[in-house]
Amino acid sequence: MTDSLARLNDVFSAEDLLTSPADLKNYGQDWSRFLVPNPSAVVFPREKAQVEALVRVANESGLKLVPSGGRTGLSGGATACDGEVVVSFERMRAIIDFVEEDQLVRLEPGCVTASLQQFAESQGLYYPVDFASSGSSQIGGNIATNAGGIKVLRYGLTRAWVAGLSVVTGQGRAMTLNAGLVKNATGPDLQQLFIGSEGIFGIVTEAWMRLTSPPKSLRVMVLGVAQMEHALSVLTRCRQALSLTAFEFFSAAAVDHVVQHSGEPSSLPDAPFYVLVEYESDALVDPGTDMFESLYQAELVTDGVLAQSERDNQRLWRYREGISEAITPRTPYKHDLSVNIHQAPAFLRAVDELVNRMASDAEVIWFGHIGDGNVHLNILRPIDQPIAAFKAACEPLGDAIMSVVQEFSGSVSAEHGVGLLKKRYLQYTRSSAEIDQIKVLKQALDPLGVMNPGKILDL
Repeated sequence: MTDSLARLNDVFSAEDLLTSPADLKNYGQDWSRFLVPNPSAVVFPREKAQVEALVRVANESGLKLVPSGGRTGLSGGATACDGEVVVSFERMRAIIDFVEEDQLVRLEPGCVTASLQQFAESQGLYYPVDFASSGSSQIGGNIATNAGGIKVLRYGLTRAWVAGLSVVTGQGRAMTLNAGLVKNATGPDLQQLFIGSEGIFGIVTEAWMRLTSPPKSLRVMVLGVAQMEHALSVLTRCRQALSLTAFEFFSAAAVDHVVQHSGEPSSLPDAPFYVLVEYESDALVDPGTDMFESLYQAELVTDGVLAQSERDNQRLWRYREGISEAITPRTPYKHDLSVNIHQAPAFLRAVDELVNRMASDAEVIWFGHIGDGNVHLNILRPIDQPIAAFKAACEPLGDAIMSVVQEFSGSVSAEHGVGLLKKRYLQYTRSSAEIDQIKVLKQALDPLGVMNPGKILDL
């Protein structure tokens, strides 16, 4: 291993090659915190040529590589546990080019999501893929996990905004795929293999990302609902009357944690559950007012708060986007799951009943993007319980919950990918035939197993 690591000096300068214990721990793990990082080194490429050279060295010397973005994932996809070399893209953050006519941005994989959003705004345009980690997540990582977030209801996942990729396969072969074309009917679209692949096939070195026109004035309201089933009825009615951009769901227990964490009192009405509705409107009279009245008269909502300004919008969004940060100190045992939208209330109830039956004393926090069928289950670690013991205690729940996911033909990972933590559950979502085909692709693109070993599946 020492000789192999020494070869990194042929590719990287001393300032771009770190091996201190603190750096290894910092760059070797994602937000999941359930795995012990153990990388052998961290490297920081500054250009595509260095990435290509690194992959060639890895193939020749037996090194394994873990691509690393903002490390905001929750499945261990960017965690290095077995002496791998972490490849951080913190020093490849440039926006390389912008073509106004095509509304295309070409950028490096380390570009932070918020930076792309701000650039788009400076051009009078909009990059719509958004989530709580936009200030630290990177475009390369978003592509690797096909990240979604809060705007999927209107704008779809990252996949919908990728117009081209430059990649280096696990073999060390550089390819440019599509390069921004709108129409390209020349056989299979190979760039799709790399979107959502978690880096097991290769490394993204450049991306062409589409932009779009910005939405009209956005308005937000938070509505209290007495039953989970009512949330779906609210969604149906809001879709008919409002130009929705987001529809989020969270529990009163989640709000309690946000309030405790922020130290600011809640301005929301009392209710067991809430939905946050964001919609476009430039009308002088807010259509949300009539919608609220209609929902209230139909006894679908108990009360609500309608934003009167952009500041109010941000304040209401904090109740939803502040949940993850508020519960992080409790190292939650998380599952981000998805089903078809119409199934979401029944699915929530089935999983909730299961958890109550198997772990009646557990503190459970629900939230999610219910407008696209994605819900987040969080079981909070007791403050005085060690992380390893807590994880072990929660493991029996995993297969039981995934059996429910399978019954609903859902996904065991709506966001954050599979990584190391969810690969044991892949069988509940993917057939054996699908898994076999993924293995075939892995063997073709990365025959020596250089790229992100052990993620998604074992070979």
